[in-house]
Amino acid sequence: MSTPETSRFVRVRVELVLEVGDADAVTKSALRRIADDAELPASERVHAESAVTEDTAEALAYLVDPFDLVSQVPGVELQQASWSSERIEYDPDSPDWDYDEDDDEGEYDLIDGEDSGEGDGGSRARAAG
Repeated sequence: MSTPETSRFVRVRVELVLEVGDADAVTKSALRRIADDAELPASERVHAESAVTEDTAEALAYLVDPFDLVSQVPGVELQQASWSSERIEYDPDSPDWDYDEDDDEGEYDLIDGEDSGEGDGGSRARAAG
């Protein structure tokens, strides 16, 4: 019996629901991160500052970075990441919020290099390299 060839690439899907208790603090933190980003071109900086000032979900998209989740994991290198944030209605007691509802394939999902293209609201992307 031979071992089937497997991909070295793994897609990890994470969905978070955050309660924003201090929108001003989130916005100020996002503005600081934008100001500290020396690689951000001036034209993009103006757009980013405007977006995070107008929408807390957009500010969170600048503050939450999947790279931070895996940067200390030995033996892995982030190849691509995309994430989004959006305002939602949330009721933790609703059966609609069963977080395992769409998990038909198990906890881990091998990928073939395709991006799901999901997401509305504020979003960011990062490719390694």
